[in-house]
Amino acid sequence: MTRKDIPNLLTGFRIVAALAVFLILLACAGALPGQAEAPPPGLRYILLVTAFLLWLVGAATDWFDGFLARRWNAVSVWGKILDPIADKIAVLVGIVGLLALEPGGRLALPGGLILLRELWVSGLREVGASRGLSFPVTLLAKWKTTLQLVGLGLAILAAATTVGVCSFAQPLAIAAEAVIWIAALVTLWTGWEYTDAARKALKD
Repeated sequence: MTRKDIPNLLTGFRIVAALAVFLILLACAGALPGQAEAPPPGLRYILLVTAFLLWLVGAATDWFDGFLARRWNAVSVWGKILDPIADKIAVLVGIVGLLALEPGGRLALPGGLILLRELWVSGLREVGASRGLSFPVTLLAKWKTTLQLVGLGLAILAAATTVGVCSFAQPLAIAAEAVIWIAALVTLWTGWEYTDAARKALKD
């Protein structure tokens, strides 16, 4: 292994970390196969803090893998494929895991809008690729991903502090919801930008 492999390994770690967070959130909700009930509050608090730390480290790799790939001239086809997939996996499992933890919670609407946009744009990209078209990632779309990861991370931390009965649990939950709503709005806007670009390109 050379240092040029490190960016892709970081991207792979982000996928693994996201899946681990997903399983932890399901475990805290008592939703894993064979689980009779959710774990007691003390264990649930430890699990949620662990999930938050994993999410934090995984989200950090979203910046480091690209930075290192450019710095070491290690940009690869696999990296270009895996990086957006890793982002979408993290967002998907974060939303689904949090909804399992709090069914019918305030995350349902903005989370659903985010997922619908991601599916829609993925479909546009697939149709565009079949016709030789590409839709480059915009700077706003990159910020969209950052907002999504920050908002979901705050929501995981808010869930942990709620279990731990911390005094700042409620303000943190409100902040998480606000960031996720901002992320949803930016996500929808970038979805419209891609849709408009696709409409013009396919028309031409």
